[in-house]
Formats: sequence, C-alpha cells, structure tokens
Amino acid sequence: MKKLIVIFIIFILLLIGLFTKVYLSAVEPVKQAEQRAIRLADKEVNLSKVLDFHIYNGLEVINIIEGIDENGEEIIVWIPEKSEKVITEKAKNGLSESEAVQRLMEEKKPKKVISVRLGMENEIPLWEIYYRSENNLINYYYVHFKTGEWLKKIENL
Repeated sequence: MKKLIVIFIIFILLLIGLFTKVYLSAVEPVKQAEQRAIRLADKEVNLSKVLDFHIYNGLEVINIIEGIDENGEEIIVWIPEKSEKVITEKAKNGLSESEAVQRLMEEKKPKKVISVRLGMENEIPLWEIYYRSENNLINYYYVHFKTGEWLKKIENL
C-alpha cells in the first residue's frame, strides 16, 4: 500500500512539473514581446511605470503599453511587431474605455459587452469592442481612439 501511495505522489509531482513547464513555455513569447516593447517605448518616452501590456491581433500584430510617463501623465504606446515604429499618445487626448462603449451604446443595443481593448489598424489607434447582440451573435465594433468615429463593424458571427 505504501508503494502505491509513493507512486501516486511521484505521478502527481511529475504532472505538476509538466504543467509548470508547459505554462512557462507558453508565456515566454509574451514576456519577450513585452520586454521588446518597453525597450522601444523607452526610446520615445520615458516610462516611469507600466500599467498594462497586451498584444492586439488585427490586420497585424500590435504590442500595446499603457503606462505613466516621467511627468506623471497616462500614456498609451502602440508598437507594430514587425517594425520599430512607435506611436505614442497621451490617454487624455483620446476616448476613454467608457466613452468608447458609450459610442457603441448610442448606435447599437448590445445584449452584453464582453471586452473592450485598445488596438491599431492601418496606423490608426482604435478601441475594439467585442459584444453579443440580442440574438446572441458575436459582433465587433471599432472606434477611432482620438475622434470617436466609427471605423469598422463585424457583425452577426
């Protein structure tokens, strides 16, 4: 019986080790992308603090950093993965997340807003809003970051 318990414990430990290895392998590319993005952003603007980092997969892959600059102002940095071009904007110069959602609400009546995130397509910073309509279909609504204008819709998926 003791042998069975020892074998079971070894099996569980091996399983935990395997899952840990898989997880660390999965997050490594994201960590590398974040480090590259921060390094490139620091060339354009001195980031004193990074608040958020995410990767936007649209027409091209964009690394996005939300942070605080050396003057204490919130900034957003968009960096296309395949170039070293850095687009920086103060957060106050564009729509907030709630203002972008309000634009959607004015035009559509979504059943549920699932996610709202920054993105960029054709060098235009934008908000991507992913929502479900009344008939439970998936929809995407893209709002220009600076002007709040509707850019694109993908509906009824």
